[in-house]
Amino acid sequence: MNSYLEATRSLYREAALEPQEALCCTSSMPYALPGLEIPKEMLEMNYGCGTTVHLRDLKPDSTVAYVGVGGGMEALQFAYFTRRPGSVIAVDSVPEMLEKARENFEIAAELNPWFEPDFVTLLEGDALDLPVPDGSVDLAAQNCLFNIFVADDLRQALSETRRVLRPGGALVISDPVCDQPIPEFLRQDERLRAMCLSGAVPLDEYVGFVTGVGFGTVEIRARRPYRVLDARRYDLEDDILLETVEIAAFNDPVPSDGPCVFTGRTVFYTGDEEYWDDGKGHVVMPDVPLAVCDKTAGWFADLERDDIFVTDSTYHYGGGGCC
Repeated sequence: MNSYLEATRSLYREAALEPQEALCCTSSMPYALPGLEIPKEMLEMNYGCGTTVHLRDLKPDSTVAYVGVGGGMEALQFAYFTRRPGSVIAVDSVPEMLEKARENFEIAAELNPWFEPDFVTLLEGDALDLPVPDGSVDLAAQNCLFNIFVADDLRQALSETRRVLRPGGALVISDPVCDQPIPEFLRQDERLRAMCLSGAVPLDEYVGFVTGVGFGTVEIRARRPYRVLDARRYDLEDDILLETVEIAAFNDPVPSDGPCVFTGRTVFYTGDEEYWDDGKGHVVMPDVPLAVCDKTAGWFADLERDDIFVTDSTYHYGGGGCC
């Protein structure tokens, strides 16, 4: 086993036995949904940097694979929507974490009359080799996990999640990224990597890993400050900002002209015609925003028309785009 993976398992073994509030960013709160009560034991073990639970992804007939169960909070939220035995598959490589999650699901069943512990199947396994059949889930999710992997293992973990997805299924990710490369001496620090502090890569590079394993459509849904690696404490020339991003990657074929990556860019038409049709499937109505992927935004910008306005990336995409 890679030494950094063993360091990660050791850290999360400790966190399973004794909750550690400073381990990760624990400020992501669950949805306030009717009839959903999150046990305090789950809130104390919310070791994630964002959320993978998005209402528009969730359907009652979905099957969800959650990689890295932690205290079970996000798995419980998924189960709120699926409410079927085995509809949420939660995988973790740390036996102590699986046992703690199992205890937490029993507590959740006492607090939530709609919930049964068998809604969630707990499996011991690794993100690099998921114990889940090919093409068997609609949604795969991971929160603050993939950033710990070195490049080859990250590709393997992403490929594994794509393997278990049905065609058109989505991988929903929440992970830290950095605004500039992290020095190698910090990247080699196994403890810092396990703490989600030194394994991050720049967003463009991260998205490149995702599309590189065959995901044809990627949405950047949120991007917000996460931590700072400050020059004083980490022996750096300058501070390095870490941000958490929430990404959805869809198991669609990669188009011949490259993947569609939505980063919150929008096109406006300000001309006098009833609409403007570019002949490529994009119809823009006057003064009506049209969300587009980055490659389409670039094509519109290259037109250099005074009646076409293209925004920069907001890194907040809410769906409904044209590509």
